[in-house]
Amino acid sequence: QVQLAESGGGLVQPGGSLRLSCAASGIIVRFNDMGWYRQAPGKPRDVVARITISGDTVFADSVKGRFTISRDGAKNTVLLQMNSLKPDDTAVYYCNQFPARSDFWGQGTQVTVSS
Repeated sequence: QVQLAESGGGLVQPGGSLRLSCAASGIIVRFNDMGWYRQAPGKPRDVVARITISGDTVFADSVKGRFTISRDGAKNTVLLQMNSLKPDDTAVYYCNQFPARSDFWGQGTQVTVSS
């Protein structure tokens, strides 16, 4: 059974930074393409960053240059470093395989960017 547990969210001012972590069990993150997704109120859940098995990274245009994705094989976690945060980044953030599997969604972690 795959479990993905996101953490690290919170309230941050515009221009601030947060680091999200996704602890995985039942799946080896370095052997799978993994992604970070987000869902804002009233909007669909979209991928914002992904990392391939080979370590290549891809970002949504809205976060390019501000977010980085990485993984820690020893801890079996996927990380999302978010810098220069904007109010539009406010959402619940989730990690999942890429493409996402419906049975892998965790609870997510809330990120709120507000002054």
